[in-house]
This record gives sequence, C-alpha cells and structure tokens, in this order.
Amino acid sequence: MAVEFGLALVERQPRGPLNDWLDDLDTLLPLLEGHFRSLWMTDHLFWEDWFTFEAWTALSFLAARWPSYQVGSMVMCQSYRSPALLAKMAASLQVLSGGRLLLGVGAGWKEDEYKGYNYPFPPLGTRREQLEDTLEILKRLWTEPGKVTYQGKHYGVTEAYCEPKPDPLPPIIVGGGGDKTLMMAARYADWWNVSDKNFPAYREMAAKLHQNCATIGRAPSSIRLTWFGRIVLGSTEAEAVELGQSGLLKWTRDNAFVGTPEQVVEQMRPFIELGVDYFMVEVLGLPDKHILKMLLEDLLPQIKQMRVGG
Repeated sequence: MAVEFGLALVERQPRGPLNDWLDDLDTLLPLLEGHFRSLWMTDHLFWEDWFTFEAWTALSFLAARWPSYQVGSMVMCQSYRSPALLAKMAASLQVLSGGRLLLGVGAGWKEDEYKGYNYPFPPLGTRREQLEDTLEILKRLWTEPGKVTYQGKHYGVTEAYCEPKPDPLPPIIVGGGGDKTLMMAARYADWWNVSDKNFPAYREMAAKLHQNCATIGRAPSSIRLTWFGRIVLGSTEAEAVELGQSGLLKWTRDNAFVGTPEQVVEQMRPFIELGVDYFMVEVLGLPDKHILKMLLEDLLPQIKQMRVGG
C-alpha cells in the first residue's frame, strides 16, 4: 500500500483580510491534486482572538468547492454536537458529497472553549464515556433499519430515524492515545490517529492499540494507522527551525517533522516502517513557492516510494 497524504487546513487564521485564506486555497489546491487526497479541519471554537472557522461549516464548504478532494475532521469534539445530530450531519454530507467524508471523533480537551461557549466540562473519564456513547450511536443510526432506540451512560436516542443512510459508511477515525481511548479505537474505529507525537510515543500507543485488538479478537491490520501534525521545511535545518518557531504554536522535532526535505524523510521513515500509511499534515508556509517546490519535488516523491510496514 502506498503512503497517502491529506492537507490539514487548521481552523485558526491570523486576523486580516478574510479572503486571503480562500485566495491561498484557490492557488494551492489545483497544484496539490494527485499528491494530496483529502482536506482536513480541526474542531475548535476559538484561539485567543484569531479568526477561527467552525469545522462542520468549513468541511461542507470545502466539499462543495473542491469536489476532487475528500474531506475529514481531525477530530470532531463529541461535546459540541449531540451524537444523533452528528450522525445526521455526517450522513447528509456523505450523501451530498458522493461519499467523500472521513469522520474523526475525539473526547474533547480545550477547556477555555467549553467554558467560553457555556458547555459543561466534565472530567476526562466522563468525556471518554461520552465519546463511547457517541461512537455507539453513530454506528447504530447509520446501520440499523427503521427507528433506533439506544440509551448509553450519558447519551441516547429514542425511536430516531437517520434517513438517508450514508453510503458508503464514512470511515470512523478515533483520535487519542489514552488507554481507554485506545480500547474504544479497537472496538469502533476504522482508522486510528494521534496528533503531534514523536515516533517513540506513537510506537508505544500503537502497540497498546494492537494489544487491545488481540484482546477483543480483532485483527490489528483492520485498523488503519494515521498521523496528524505539521511538516516544517527549509533549505537548511536552521531555516526550518526558525519557521517552526514563528507562529502562535511552536513546532519542533518533538511534535512535528522539521528540517530539510532529506531530514524530514528520515523522520517519517520509522512511522512508515511501523505501518503508518496516511499523513494528514499542515505544511507551514504554504503556498510559498519555495516550500511548495521542496514539498512536491524533493519530499513527496521519496516518501511515496517507501514500503509501508518495512
């Protein structure tokens, strides 16, 4: 299986002309066709006073504006939309987009958003239980015929219809690396993802995921291993390091791929040898022509020649 890429379009943008983001995408996305399969949005409500787009609205817009790309969430916060509504939204977008939705769901974590928008912020254990209810409701509403009734520990549905059903079913990506989340991934996920992790941390989490699969009698190979994060390219290592430190968030080799194209290839190699075959990446600096050239001519051709799983 060849390595595939998705382009991460994070929801936050520096304050400025609102059309700059769209103008950049109109320039960039035709050039990335054939190299990137999908467009991804993270799900947040604000980052200080930066412009922050609501994820589901943005995904629907992206699916309509650029029909050659799949669209995905990395990841939807289960707290921000009721599970039944999320199931209905996903089914609708899957049908209207011709089957191009990839649905990532997570427990949620950004406390200031919860408080700012008046959502309850229960302990992590409760949010994980809510995520499990969400995953169960998604699966049931998408697959069970007729009226669906289910009551979990926190969320439920009563004689609920979800028509039309999504066809094909959107892959469910469970995001997170805690022990309980990894067990949920083994039970419910088609893909597993964890964001911004270096290789030793990722390898440890993936091993736990595979152990969980063995515990419940599922083949580990039936879950696709994916990684979400940042690529920071430079003509020199120093140039890349400087770029990684220039934004609101700081990116280093501990939480991103940083360096020359050759150095980034070597940083990505152990992930691919482990079995990671899908990278959803924000490439810092795009659509800068110099960075785009390094990405398309120096980095991607080498990565796509690698053998997944060693």
